[in-house]
Amino acid sequence: MNRIYVAIRKSAGMLALIAMPFAGSASAQAGNQEQCSLAVVSHLASKDENVCDAKVVQELAAQGHAFQQNQLGIRSMLAIGPDYSDKEALKWFERAAQKGYAPAQVNLAVMYANGWGTASNYGAALNWLHAAADQGFARAYTNLGILYLDGRGVRRDYSDALHWFQKGAEAGESGSQANLAYMYGNGLGVAKDLDACVAWYRKAAEAGNPIAENNLADMYLRGDSVAQNSSQAFRLFQRAAEHGHTGAWIMLGSMYAEGIGTKKDAEAAYMWLNAASLAGDQRANERLSALEAKLTQEQLVAARHRAQQLQFGNGQQLTARALVQ
Repeated sequence: MNRIYVAIRKSAGMLALIAMPFAGSASAQAGNQEQCSLAVVSHLASKDENVCDAKVVQELAAQGHAFQQNQLGIRSMLAIGPDYSDKEALKWFERAAQKGYAPAQVNLAVMYANGWGTASNYGAALNWLHAAADQGFARAYTNLGILYLDGRGVRRDYSDALHWFQKGAEAGESGSQANLAYMYGNGLGVAKDLDACVAWYRKAAEAGNPIAENNLADMYLRGDSVAQNSSQAFRLFQRAAEHGHTGAWIMLGSMYAEGIGTKKDAEAAYMWLNAASLAGDQRANERLSALEAKLTQEQLVAARHRAQQLQFGNGQQLTARALVQ
């Protein structure tokens, strides 16, 4: 029986690290050399930044430049090379945070909240997030909202979560915008307002937020609060999938298999569903068996190879994007 899976709408309830320079910091106001980025961080951020080699960045960090210290923390979190670790990242984030560098303060807070390189400590996480929020740093607003939304380290309070997401959304932070949409859509801490839900999801999706792209695609697919449009749903699921959203991989695979919003393509369907299965989502397995019968051995080999490539890069790419947005 033909079927298409329905995407699960969810909030962006994962604390995220960042690496962008902060205009109010001493490092951001310094000269170009002091702001130079590690090549890997600049590349993953897709930003036009002054790039220095690792030795120069290391030297500047050792001299006390917070921007470079934060860069080295990010590199250590990505485990690029054998000598990097969560503890190394914690060290560099802490040095930059102590200098008042807001991005590093948020990064350090996330390390404490998740217990990366240190014992979990929500008190320390909240202190560092508030320090960054006091400087008007929008990602701090998002992460404070997530803590209140999930009741992590604080009493769950939808009103407080809404307050922080509203601040972040108005400051242009896509994670806050996606979460604010989720709260309006579910009537959490605010009267249910589906028009506001759609508007905030759309704004976050335009900024490339994968959860917003996935959730808005689901609304278009079902005609929920928007005019039903399978082609638009497909395009949004495709963007979310390209940004590493594994739920969107299943949706794309199903849409390719059924020819919904796009032409039928059994090989593409198999590739996306196989990638989701490799990522641990077992919902794809039943359909994979049916698709195998429609493909040649050559097509199967090619699709599996593409799925493995996608799966191999997804973990680091997702982490990197979270770090550099």
